[in-house]
Amino acid sequence: MKDGNFLKEKNARSLWHPMAHPADSLANPPTIVTDAAGVTITDVDGHTVVDGVGGLWNVNLGFSCQPVKDAISGQLDRLPYYSIFRGTTNDAVIELAEELRDFFAPDGLTRAFYTSGGSDSVETALRLARQYHKIRGEAGRTKYLSLKKGYHGTHFGGASVNGNANFRTAYEPLLPGCFHIPAPYTYRNPFDETDPEKLAQLCLAALEDEIAFQGAGTIAALIMEPVLGAGGVIPPHASFMPGVREICSRHGILLIADEVITAFGRTGSWTGSRHWGVQPDFACTAKAITNGYFPFGAVMIAEHVAETFEKDETGRAAIGHGYTYSGHPVGAAAALACLAETKRLKVNENAAARGRELHDGLLALQAKHEAIGDVRGGHGLMCAMELVSDRNTKAPIDKKAIGTVQEETYRAGAMVRVSGPNIILSPPLVLTSEDVQTILSALDAGFAALA
Repeated sequence: MKDGNFLKEKNARSLWHPMAHPADSLANPPTIVTDAAGVTITDVDGHTVVDGVGGLWNVNLGFSCQPVKDAISGQLDRLPYYSIFRGTTNDAVIELAEELRDFFAPDGLTRAFYTSGGSDSVETALRLARQYHKIRGEAGRTKYLSLKKGYHGTHFGGASVNGNANFRTAYEPLLPGCFHIPAPYTYRNPFDETDPEKLAQLCLAALEDEIAFQGAGTIAALIMEPVLGAGGVIPPHASFMPGVREICSRHGILLIADEVITAFGRTGSWTGSRHWGVQPDFACTAKAITNGYFPFGAVMIAEHVAETFEKDETGRAAIGHGYTYSGHPVGAAAALACLAETKRLKVNENAAARGRELHDGLLALQAKHEAIGDVRGGHGLMCAMELVSDRNTKAPIDKKAIGTVQEETYRAGAMVRVSGPNIILSPPLVLTSEDVQTILSALDAGFAALA
């Protein structure tokens, strides 16, 4: 590796970073992470902190999960790559599909379609949803519904169903036929409703109204995150996702659960859909499926959807979709090891327990620091604080101030993620109580810097 002086001098000069203004990355050089172990990361200057971001929601097992590393190196020695396009396959993907079938059985999902990551998984589910209706003779079902504030990746399909203008405006016009309903976001919503249960019912009524307006026979699918993630960690009331499921079923609309963040224990349950007692028609997965060590994903497909495809005799069910790295044997080997370790460690249980500690600690910080307008979480290890310049008006905090909080928190011992006015926390699911306290004390120091 080049020395620290070289890295600092060249930082952001020859590359553009995702989700950032190129000039901003030059003016404010990104943190250069060079090492990681357990739940900590170390920068080029040797400063070590607890990773409150979990890589990017994906390093559930931490950075020292040897079984996954061993599986990757072993597979590279045996079969580093081969395609699973029609006519060929490999042993790792077959074995993984059986393991995923067992893992997702309570969700009613029995088939896997492999992808390279979360955005690919969303794109796949959107496409297969349209194809499903064409196979059944309802070719007019082409539209998609989704939630405002929802995030579904960065492909054109995903950007089109995204509910945040930051991921849409610069790339419009997007895919036609995508419509959005209000999210069950108690802090800010068009109904000015702060009661979660009442808000859930208002959002469900808005969904019914949109379906009536568009015509149920024109809608292919609704896509939603069981807990909205990148939009600011927005957990719905327990009645919301079951209500969505009932409405979709009644109108013949497929329900796509975007589980890229929530699958594999993040919410304290093995899947976000299971957390709310819902069986979707598709579930998009990626991120934690390999602990972030290899780009890989899978769309899980419900039995009734699979049967529609597999019993087709017209030829309409031939899938004209896939990726060069769909079913990559190294990714599949990593996923097999990761799934085994995820279950062995029962990370869902630790996520639930540590998540309660973290959420309670954030509420205590809110009572202490005026800049914290809202605290969201309480469902596993995914929490957020929405920062304001004025609690009464809910005016968002300015970029410089939230940047100060992030920087001082990092200096005090924790990496956190800033997204708009939100500080988002999604640490590894192997976090300890001591790690939780480190994050909280670092955040306390970060907010104190605003005084």
